[in-house]
Amino acid sequence: MIDVGEKPIAKREAKAQGKVSMSASTIALIRENKIPKGDVLENARTAAILALKKVPHLIPLCHPIKITWAKVDFNLTESVILIESVVKGVDRTGVEMEAITAVAVAALTIYDMCKAVDKSIVIGDIRVVEKKKEEVI
Repeated sequence: MIDVGEKPIAKREAKAQGKVSMSASTIALIRENKIPKGDVLENARTAAILALKKVPHLIPLCHPIKITWAKVDFNLTESVILIESVVKGVDRTGVEMEAITAVAVAALTIYDMCKAVDKSIVIGDIRVVEKKKEEVI
């Protein structure tokens, strides 16, 4: 781990995005809440939030972060689910690992819930798209 003990505490924010591509018929099933395993987007949102809270347990050299807020949103197109997470915290290091983990776990949850009805699912383009820091005085 890197020693962050001397760094100032700051308000941190990170945004991450990713996508899950699948057939239009699977997107329609998700919209109609007809996937056999249940409500895909709400399960993916819950899994993402649970995962972002566990980042230091999942990724060996990540520091525990004081997370103050998080959200995970989905935008469905004809054949893609776009995932976006925003995480805020107040600490000595950033929250981008939490944001990107949320997107990855949301995508994995979508895959798991839909794999029985669609063999063409592809997860991709997961990335951090924004980081902000505002020092706390």
